[in-house]
Amino acid sequence: MLTTTEAPVAALARAASDTRQLDAPVTPDQPDVAVLPAARPYAATVSRIERLTPTFLRITFTGPQLHLFGTDGLDQRIKVMLPLPGIGFTPLDENDWWGAWRRLPNELRNPLRTYTVRAVRSDRGEVDIDFVAHGDTGPASRWATSAAVGDELILIGPCLRTDGLLSGVEWKPGDATHVLLAGDETAAPAICSIISAMPRDAKGCAFIEVPTIDDALPIDAPNGVHVTWLARNGDAHGSALDPAVRAWTDSFVSDGHRGERLADVDIENGILWEVPEPTSHSGGLYAWLAGEAGVIKTLRRFLVSETGLDRHQVAFMGYWRVGRAES
Repeated sequence: MLTTTEAPVAALARAASDTRQLDAPVTPDQPDVAVLPAARPYAATVSRIERLTPTFLRITFTGPQLHLFGTDGLDQRIKVMLPLPGIGFTPLDENDWWGAWRRLPNELRNPLRTYTVRAVRSDRGEVDIDFVAHGDTGPASRWATSAAVGDELILIGPCLRTDGLLSGVEWKPGDATHVLLAGDETAAPAICSIISAMPRDAKGCAFIEVPTIDDALPIDAPNGVHVTWLARNGDAHGSALDPAVRAWTDSFVSDGHRGERLADVDIENGILWEVPEPTSHSGGLYAWLAGEAGVIKTLRRFLVSETGLDRHQVAFMGYWRVGRAES
């Protein structure tokens, strides 16, 4: 069934106003309070747009149920569902949105893109997301670049009213004494959020590669965490990030490591993604890498095979691939 742009968003909004239990405060003596899925769709409307830099655009969303939007902060990952031109949004079962979305024919399947939550203000029912705005290069950038106050979309993220575990946070440093974060502009919101939440006695380094130096963002970093913004200035992705990570790692890691041989990852047909569970790193280094899959694959191999870090000390995520859209 084809719908107008407003139909499913309005339906979600009506469900929010009709379900009074969802607005009730959660207390131990209320066993009858409705329990919702761990991840669910939220009707959202653009309430504010702020151009942070030439590349970064912060969009604030409001919605009738966003006070239930749950997040652990850090690199909290969510999905943004974008409208289809001339169609809008195809209604989905709130309790099985993923299965319903996958069963749709391609022409009715709304584009989904993954983003990091930059801020949540539950008392106001607001969520901030920082978009990388590269113009007409893909559905998300296209939407964000032309977005206006009042535009609607659907956010899919964790819910405070659930009996399941909140998910989507990949930052798991365990007891590491030093941290290394590295990524491109697509990882910048996550890195900024992680660093801002670090203990004030944290130690380490962060390298963030962006199109130009004008894209550097302010970060509330601990004194012991050095943040370096690297300008690509039209060169290939990773051209600034790769040598910076190698130089810092060579100066930090001792020569007494023996590298682990890694199985090759087919980034053309597979997903480059591995996040070790929190563990004892014996007072060592924990590395978090995210961005273009080819660049991240190379850096991971350098850290593990060439430098000798235990693979369980390295979390790596290929957020995107040159020439490929997110599926």
